[in-house]
Amino acid sequence: MGLWDIFKKIKQGLAKTRSLFGSVAELFRWTGRVDQKFLDELEKRLYLADVGTFATQQIVQDVRVAFQDKEITGDVQTFVKERLKQLLTAPESGIRFAPGGPTVIMIAGVNGSGKTTSIAKLAKYCQDQNKKVIVAACDTFRAAAVEQLTIWSQRLGVDIVKSQPGHDPASVAHDACEKAKARGFDVVIVDTAGRLHTQPHLMRELEKIHKVVGKPIPGAPHEVFLVLDATAGQNAIVQAEMFKKAVQCSGIILAKLDGTAKGGAIFGVKQKLNLPVKFVGVGEKPEDLEVFNPDAYVEALFTD
Repeated sequence: MGLWDIFKKIKQGLAKTRSLFGSVAELFRWTGRVDQKFLDELEKRLYLADVGTFATQQIVQDVRVAFQDKEITGDVQTFVKERLKQLLTAPESGIRFAPGGPTVIMIAGVNGSGKTTSIAKLAKYCQDQNKKVIVAACDTFRAAAVEQLTIWSQRLGVDIVKSQPGHDPASVAHDACEKAKARGFDVVIVDTAGRLHTQPHLMRELEKIHKVVGKPIPGAPHEVFLVLDATAGQNAIVQAEMFKKAVQCSGIILAKLDGTAKGGAIFGVKQKLNLPVKFVGVGEKPEDLEVFNPDAYVEALFTD
């Protein structure tokens, strides 16, 4: 898929969020100067677009320093767009694959966040990279989670390791890693229980899985992706902070972006948590997962 196709897909997925950012873009068509009234209005509209306190205040202050008392021109919009892109830029995107042996990716997130669907999309993404994928269904506390993952695995043609409800999740993860090593799998995607932020013993279970996968595969897990529901807006930050206390997260999958006007929350999430957004979910099909591109994301927000 070319860059233009990716941009169009992101733009379509951001349709509801773009409706809010339209009011921000409209502001740059005002006539007059960058005065306190303009800055107050910029601040209000960024808040309404769910950009978040930290990012909003930083952008408004930067505009104040660069353009105070100057004419409002397209340069102000270009400046704001560049600041937004900088807020989202990370050293790397996508998956950091292990140089040798299977790459282990742990997936965390609350139930209902889009975790199971995101795992399916991630498996499809890896398949498209010519990787042989196996999934570990470690959310043994919820039978429906295992069933859903089994259905997705069958549709995609990927292997799955699972056990009976209530079985030790860490042992499922260990078995999947052993199978991956023995049979030449490239990627192991490990699902985890989704009620961790409210139940301490499940938090400990997540820590245990994190340790266990490193025994058969040194250096694992190579990635720990936290799935956040874009429709939760700024509330997603609270969930993420809970998970970060239990396990070292390496990135975020922002799911359900196509179903919300709160896509601006991505700026607050990135700044507050200091975690890169690795992927965004822009639809319901397995191929509707895109490697996050800050430039494409911000440009899409300001495109009619």
